[in-house]
Amino acid sequence: MEWFFQYIIFLAETVTVVLAIIIVLLFIIMQRKKSAPQGALEIKDITVEYQDIKETMQLSIMDEAEAKQFHKAQKKLKKQELKIAKQAANASNKESNTDGSLADNKSPIRKPICYVLSFNGSVDAHEVEDLRQEVTAVLAVIKPEDKVLLKLESPGGVVHGYGLAASQLMRFKQRNIHLTAMIDKVAASGGYMMACTANEIIAAPFAIVGSIGVVAQIPNFHRLLKKNEIDVELQTAGQFKRTLTMFGENTEEGRQKFQQELEETHLLFKDFVAENRPRLNIDEVATGEHWFALQAKDKGLVDDIGTSDDYILSQLDNYKIIAVKYQRRRKISDRFIKNVVSGVEKLFFRNSRTIY
Repeated sequence: MEWFFQYIIFLAETVTVVLAIIIVLLFIIMQRKKSAPQGALEIKDITVEYQDIKETMQLSIMDEAEAKQFHKAQKKLKKQELKIAKQAANASNKESNTDGSLADNKSPIRKPICYVLSFNGSVDAHEVEDLRQEVTAVLAVIKPEDKVLLKLESPGGVVHGYGLAASQLMRFKQRNIHLTAMIDKVAASGGYMMACTANEIIAAPFAIVGSIGVVAQIPNFHRLLKKNEIDVELQTAGQFKRTLTMFGENTEEGRQKFQQELEETHLLFKDFVAENRPRLNIDEVATGEHWFALQAKDKGLVDDIGTSDDYILSQLDNYKIIAVKYQRRRKISDRFIKNVVSGVEKLFFRNSRTIY
């Protein structure tokens, strides 16, 4: 039996060593995860993508002689662009001081850039953190001749979240950077608050725009609790620390105060829109209603009708198109939940014919 006890001791020592190694490795992995950035910027030159579409369509309607001439012109143009790029690179190197810093000489000539940002907002506006990263990155390199296009989609949401998102976009206005807000589907309420910071707003014909209003709803379970003889004690310091509650008995005074707070928020919303779009008849449009873009244009809520693809195509000759996206690293569980929700939505709306 002695060999058996020796084997048990050996096995225990081995397991202890293996567990110790596993714990050390887990500790190292956790430390790396803590120090690793939550996401990274993805920069993509989409000029070529749209240029290829344009050239393909142009070639499809040309005869052989025209196509040959077109190819020669394109080759010549690309050589010129390559030459300008080399000259810009050489000029940049010459402007560098011996300590590696850049001199204050005039920047080399280059094609202006249109930076494309995308914001697909949810009710809690948590995407504002990604927008902050993107705006900061663009402002770090943008030149006065460049511009920014924001592809905006949002049904609105919490005041503080969309207020911060609009404030991030105001950073472009403070730097005199031209910003175009592009609405393909919907920019309502907080989404329109963001859009109105732009120099111009362009929307697809049936995009939903507007809803300059404020809404809040709170369920109240007081009568249900009272019926079941359940008491909820709420202690506050300050007359209006709580106005309406979910479980307590609401008072008329509390309701009036809550309504007053909504009106004050609405007034701030109206003032913000009016300041950024001074030609707008704010009293006419700040009713909480929304409109399709064709109607919204007549009211001054948008400046032009079109899609983001049309706008980008119109800029190809004069601008280099760069898409900037802050890609946050997602957990496997988050990706799984997103896929499940997407599947349920597809199943639910598969046979739906609703257009609103």
